[in-house]
Amino acid sequence: MLFKSLSTLATAAAFLAGVATADDVPAIEVVGNKFFYSNNGSQFYIKGVAYQADTANDTSGSTINDPLADYDSCSRDIPYLKKLDTNVIRVYAINTSLDHSKCLKALNDADIYIIADLSAPDTSINRDDPKWTVDLFNSYKTVVDAFANYTNVLGFFAGNEVTNNYTNTDASAFVKAAIRDVRQYISDKEYRKIPVGYSSNDDEETRVKMADYFACGDDDVKADFYGINMYEWCGKSDYKTSGYADRTAEFKNLSIPVFFSEYGCNEVRPRLFTEVQALYGSNMTDVWSGGIVYMYFEETNKYGLVSIDGSDVKTLDDFNNYSSEINSISPSSANTKSYSATTSDVSCPATGKYWSAATSLPPTPNGGLCSCMDAASGCVVSDDVDSDDYQALFDYVCGEVDCSGITPNGTSGEYGAYSFCTPKEQLAFVLNLYYQQNGASKSDCDFSGSASLQTATTQASCSSALKEIGSMGTNSASGSVDLGSGTESSTSSSGSGSSGSGKSSSGSSSSSSSSSSASSSSKKSAANNVKANLAQVIFTSVISLSIAAGVGFALA
Repeated sequence: MLFKSLSTLATAAAFLAGVATADDVPAIEVVGNKFFYSNNGSQFYIKGVAYQADTANDTSGSTINDPLADYDSCSRDIPYLKKLDTNVIRVYAINTSLDHSKCLKALNDADIYIIADLSAPDTSINRDDPKWTVDLFNSYKTVVDAFANYTNVLGFFAGNEVTNNYTNTDASAFVKAAIRDVRQYISDKEYRKIPVGYSSNDDEETRVKMADYFACGDDDVKADFYGINMYEWCGKSDYKTSGYADRTAEFKNLSIPVFFSEYGCNEVRPRLFTEVQALYGSNMTDVWSGGIVYMYFEETNKYGLVSIDGSDVKTLDDFNNYSSEINSISPSSANTKSYSATTSDVSCPATGKYWSAATSLPPTPNGGLCSCMDAASGCVVSDDVDSDDYQALFDYVCGEVDCSGITPNGTSGEYGAYSFCTPKEQLAFVLNLYYQQNGASKSDCDFSGSASLQTATTQASCSSALKEIGSMGTNSASGSVDLGSGTESSTSSSGSGSSGSGKSSSGSSSSSSSSSSASSSSKKSAANNVKANLAQVIFTSVISLSIAAGVGFALA
């Protein structure tokens, strides 16, 4: 009994550590096309800095260099960020196995918010072969879980420059599905409402259609905000010559906040940052909500504001120039009490030469449904087959049978019911399909020893969904699949997913470190009352548990 009480006490205390308190900054909310402080309704402009070095930390073989897990460096840099009047940092990849609490607390105490990318080096949507899978969704969930209880987490990017030209716009359908599903996950977990958006490149042929695509549709599918990595203003330019006037006109009708998710052209060095006055000036603030300068750390790409040598920080000319500009701005400010959000939504772009992403989105990944299908398959891939050899099997089998059940198509808007499953599960589906269509004899499930028979089983909770989807895997199923480890929605579709009524380019489909688009191209106040009250309730419960534990110890 004592152990159980102490265990409950520890769990409650851990949860309490992540609940907003009176010392936390107020959450930032989205109303119309602007950000606002949740406590007083005043407008929030992003005055941000991209904050991730290529060599921040490397734990247990991880390739993610996570600056929010390095408290010594984080605390070293915060005073310099404050000299730049920074209120937001962008972090491109998170190592969820590490502890972030100390750095997040220090940033909170400095009134600095975080926008975190959900992707990582090996977990992002690949523009050349886009998929929205169970594994990828689970990876994104771990980032949300790690950061959701910190009110200075402004939001998440579900992708960075996944589409970077008109040849791969179909990939945007998968990112939009990720936004939809991450937002729903946040709601299902009863976290506070955390905005989820997208960061785009500035490609001339796709920039407007892309923004419209992510901003169109019902509230459950469109992005909460939209960032654009903008490098058009170089040296001593001006509002019109730079292209800022044209970009402002192009984005003026977006009904969600839009901002520069990166900016700071370095074709002329040192950078003068004269664009800051334009970005926060009267010509742009009706449309734009600020921007994030690329970047804090000086690296080989020569975009840094400071150079780091161990614990020593040296400010560069870029730092001083940017500091002078950002500390002299005085943008106009709206307030939720008097602000009227636009009620007109943009239309989703029609498909054509420069846009091929369907409004019908991929289904929500469902691991339970994949497990149902895998268990119900009589012919599966042998366990000793290396995953590197799967493609050869796919190539052969899909030349013999219709593999639509595992195939996603962001252009046609048709998605196989099992298109989100793991490659091994998908291979089981098509091997079994081949086996069944060729007579279900033992010889039809061999493939030179690469496949083997198993006893097909269908749990009662699976039968309805599998029947609806059909043997070809091209129909949709609705309901739930409960495999004993929680219930998952089994909503799946084939062409019926949820839908809505350049200066630089990243070398990967989603930025996973400070090597983002630019590098490839060379307040405090009380938190909201609900959480404050919740914290008080939990605190009271913890005290009660402490007393109970003490009594139990005494009686023992």
